[in-house]
Amino acid sequence: PTARRPSDSAGSASGWRAATRTAAIRSVSTVSDRIADFVTRTPLSRSAGFSRDLSAEVYFKLENRQRTGSFKIRGATNRLLTLSEEQRSRGCVAASSGNHGAAVACAMQQLGITGIIFVPEHTSRAKVEKIRSYGGTVEFFGSDGLDTEQHAREYARQHGMFYLSPYNDEEVIAGQGTCGDEIIEDLPDVDIVFVAVGGGGLVAGVGAVLKSHNPGIRIVGCQPVASAVMMRSVEAGEILELPSEPTLSDGTAGGIEPDAITFALNQAVVDDWVEVDEEQIAAAMRRYMGSEGEVVEGAAGVAIAGMLERAADVAGKKVVVIICGGNVSDEVLARVRQN
Repeated sequence: PTARRPSDSAGSASGWRAATRTAAIRSVSTVSDRIADFVTRTPLSRSAGFSRDLSAEVYFKLENRQRTGSFKIRGATNRLLTLSEEQRSRGCVAASSGNHGAAVACAMQQLGITGIIFVPEHTSRAKVEKIRSYGGTVEFFGSDGLDTEQHAREYARQHGMFYLSPYNDEEVIAGQGTCGDEIIEDLPDVDIVFVAVGGGGLVAGVGAVLKSHNPGIRIVGCQPVASAVMMRSVEAGEILELPSEPTLSDGTAGGIEPDAITFALNQAVVDDWVEVDEEQIAAAMRRYMGSEGEVVEGAAGVAIAGMLERAADVAGKKVVVIICGGNVSDEVLARVRQN
């Protein structure tokens, strides 16, 4: 199942330039310098197997090797570094299905900030333990990521603490954009980039940076059929309230806040949308692990599956797939490998 963006949508040059200004991505080099001591510059690795099979030059941006195992540390660190001393002293609250929570916990630990991480009740044990391993206090609330976010935001308001959104924040988006900055440095003539999308912060930041470098770079947003909220919202021209079904891609599952700034940014920078089902996600994870020898989580599988779904479009092109994370529970991994 796929969905291509209408040619008259918001993805014009003027649209993404406006989006770039809105998201403060213009200062991404400053952001890269700011967070350099706290994050890892991850490799861009060419895959011989995928390149051969797809008749393309396929590269994987290995954010699974990032500190805490996902790209989220970029945005969380940048946001916390921009807080005033007074804000830091009051503490921080975050909501997360796991990766953002681990990133916030890690960044808080490094900066001496205390806080609470709220997670949905179905969050994998592996991701909860990851948060706790960085000293984070974990509380469970809600069955959907949006429920958890709304509860965490209200908790922060009531207790005078700073709420650190996983995506609905310009500084978080700017932090995620540093991943795109590294891609450009390593492969300036990239043609197509595949990105898993949940709340849309990673694709917004990376997409704005890449489009600023070369408007011709195609950005493909990838979502699971079970939770394609951003894709459906972009199609409808407004943020929709839609249910999410269980998915291997728990890192992208859930709704979007009604005022999310990522919505307009996704409209502006994403050229193409593709949705993939659970069988495709599992198959992509197995294929990647067999070919590249590394474990990846479901959200990374979504981006890989998106590229495979678009095989005809990538032939002869230089392609980057962002491997957004590698945090997956043993139970999920066993289920994926058995299929």
